Amino acid sequence: MRDLVYYIAVTLDGFIARTDGSFADFPWDEEFIEALRLRFPETLPAPMRPGADRSQNVRFDAVLMGRHTYEVGSKQGLTSPYPTLDQFVCSRTMSERPDPAVEVIGGGLAERVSALKAEPGKDIWICGGSEVASDLLGAGLVDRLIVKSVPLVLGTGIPLLRREVTDVALTLESRVGFDSGYSITEYRIERA
Repeated sequence: MRDLVYYIAVTLDGFIARTDGSFADFPWDEEFIEALRLRFPETLPAPMRPGADRSQNVRFDAVLMGRHTYEVGSKQGLTSPYPTLDQFVCSRTMSERPDPAVEVIGGGLAERVSALKAEPGKDIWICGGSEVASDLLGAGLVDRLIVKSVPLVLGTGIPLLRREVTDVALTLESRVGFDSGYSITEYRIERA
């Protein structure tokens, strides 16, 4: 069975984006970006991976995005942001595919994700959408949390989880720190 992984950048005060959904002005460190290129190359958007193909994917072969997360790129003309992955947008308001390479999951999110997890393949990445992550964590479907800590304090913004989730126990699997203050921490979610 494939793991469902919430892999996300988070500020030190727990936000994944500014209130308007933007994160483009988060400070990025070149050593940190290079580490991401090596460990999670398929999570870099298409413009950062010209000519890449599925054989170069290391960890993931599918991505789930909330509508707001998806729209960050689509507003700039990037309608297939991760072409080396099976791409899914989770939305109750989108009725049509925004791109032939992108499937819309309108309802039955937990059921659809359970079916995806049962298919053969690499892990499934929850790219963004604190509502999507909250719903799937609450449904007991998220297996891992990978936090890319960004040395920044916003004070307000979109939180890591949008909805209340009851106690979720985590076990530390790995942590890599960088002199710049960035870190990548991976946790396994413990099931009761």
